[in-house]
Amino acid sequence: MTRFDRIAEKMARRAARSMSRRSFFGRLGSFATVATITPLLPVARAAAERAPNKPQDGETGDPQSCDYWRYCAIDGFLCSCCGGSASSCPPGTEPSPITWVGTCRNPVDGRNYIISYNDCCGKSACGRCECSRNEDDTPVYQPSTSNDINWCLGTQSGVVYNCSTSVVLGAAD
Repeated sequence: MTRFDRIAEKMARRAARSMSRRSFFGRLGSFATVATITPLLPVARAAAERAPNKPQDGETGDPQSCDYWRYCAIDGFLCSCCGGSASSCPPGTEPSPITWVGTCRNPVDGRNYIISYNDCCGKSACGRCECSRNEDDTPVYQPSTSNDINWCLGTQSGVVYNCSTSVVLGAAD
């Protein structure tokens, strides 16, 4: 018998002496449950800025206009008019970790992209460039795609809304 076999046999005999069959299956069931639930845990969305499938051919349009292609499901003041950009919050605000999503078509390459809309929170409302495009908006019973909710609840600043950004997460195809 090889050394590995002897070690494995010794560990198996020790486990058999110290653990009942019911206890073994209980632990096995717990492990299986944890293994299947792990992918369902919340995911940090900070990696959204580094997503690989972003539009490569450039973008056309004015990010300070409500007609900009990324704003197909936005509702609020555009951060590009409030000291930020289409994808970044103005200084003194923080992006909400909770977002709503939409799918918009880029006119340059004709592809659909998944857009994450983040509210920027911490200062009073910007008040400039209000834009409310509700293309494919869903009722509040499906909140991940509804733009009618104050998403600032997950921030340190509380519920003070300033403006909204649109971050390209990746291609929708």
